[in-house]
Amino acid sequence: MNQPVHSTLLTHPVLRGVHHTARPTWKLEETVHFYRDLLGLPLVHAISARGWGPADHADFLHFFFDSGNGSTIAFFYYIGTTCPERLAPSDHYQVRATHTAWQVSDAAELAEWRTRVEQAGIDLRYQVRHEVIESIYFNDPNGYPIEITYQTRPFDSMDAADAARTIEAAIEMEQRGSRGESFTSIDPVWQRKASGLKASADTDVASVFVLDVPEFRPLIDSAHESGAYPTTAIGNGYIRIDGNPGITFDRKALGFKPAVWYGALTGGLAGQIEQFDTDRLVISPVVQS
Repeated sequence: MNQPVHSTLLTHPVLRGVHHTARPTWKLEETVHFYRDLLGLPLVHAISARGWGPADHADFLHFFFDSGNGSTIAFFYYIGTTCPERLAPSDHYQVRATHTAWQVSDAAELAEWRTRVEQAGIDLRYQVRHEVIESIYFNDPNGYPIEITYQTRPFDSMDAADAARTIEAAIEMEQRGSRGESFTSIDPVWQRKASGLKASADTDVASVFVLDVPEFRPLIDSAHESGAYPTTAIGNGYIRIDGNPGITFDRKALGFKPAVWYGALTGGLAGQIEQFDTDRLVISPVVQS
């Protein structure tokens, strides 16, 4: 007789949020002053240890600051060592991609944090509105990037489905790249994604696929108001904008912030990009051979 399978074997384990992020510091006093005294994050735990097994492992302190909602930010201070060049912070975008981002509730709380940062004498790098978040950015004494952000709307199932289509298209392009095909820009990802949705019926028409969410809604509204570009709801939350023969959008006329503007084609593209700079986007149909 078959034994019943215990229900826990059929479930997936879940995460309960971020407990801590951790990085090395070679500026102990400055780091403590920055996080505890200037930002007001309580110092909640510290452990000091003689090495950690291997003979070449330095003695260290590992200390934690409370960053809210059960999370902490932690540092390792390796005694008697200096920062190796490979770990030195840099303004290169690939290095700055590794950063800590804390969440606040709304624009008012973000404004309060901006005021606190500036009054503490911390250099604010900038404030930016992305697709679904708005953030302030600054550095800690080690040069590590810090972000404080609020989310302008919650993610929903439409976002998740769109994300899956984007990543699937990108993985396919990455696989083609590993086989020797050129994959050096985002354009083929947008084009592949569009082909999986529903391309325009006419090959001499350029099409932009827009997920109908607030951050990209100006593209749809502009097409409706101008009457220059027909729009079609194709299901799954997408609106297809067609241009015969092509499509032109002006960033300032649409009211897009630059950080959102450069992701305006995330939904997909049937055509080829003739121009895409700070102010103007021009798309033409793919020339058939």
